[in-house]
Amino acid sequence: MATRKSKVEPTPGGSVYVDPGKIEWSPSQFEGIQIKVLYEDREKGEMTCLLKWEPGATLPMHKHPEIEQSYVLEGSFYDHDGICRAGQYVWRQPGSFHETHSDEGAILLAIYRKPNVFQNTAGFYESKEAKGFDAGAD
Repeated sequence: MATRKSKVEPTPGGSVYVDPGKIEWSPSQFEGIQIKVLYEDREKGEMTCLLKWEPGATLPMHKHPEIEQSYVLEGSFYDHDGICRAGQYVWRQPGSFHETHSDEGAILLAIYRKPNVFQNTAGFYESKEAKGFDAGAD
């Protein structure tokens, strides 16, 4: 079988390879939840990250302005609708509200089209302590 050369050439640098093992876990603004950002477009509000939940961690009530997708790599986490365990996937409806918990701890891949909206903040970010700021100096 003959192969024809494509008229379209690949874009040099069009693929960005990320090695999560080389990224340090950073504390988020939520106690017991750490983050590794794999991709972020702040202007659009998009983020793909790994989240590490310590046993007993809770993510407070929040709204999903757009779809949120989570794939659990280790452990489990849950809300009022069910539990998502290692090897399972859950996505959240745009406009939905919930609070999530992890009794045993978890590591999950989370994909956001827009940041979650919490009472006083939006999205996940590294805590001020992780960035070397005094948390009380707002």
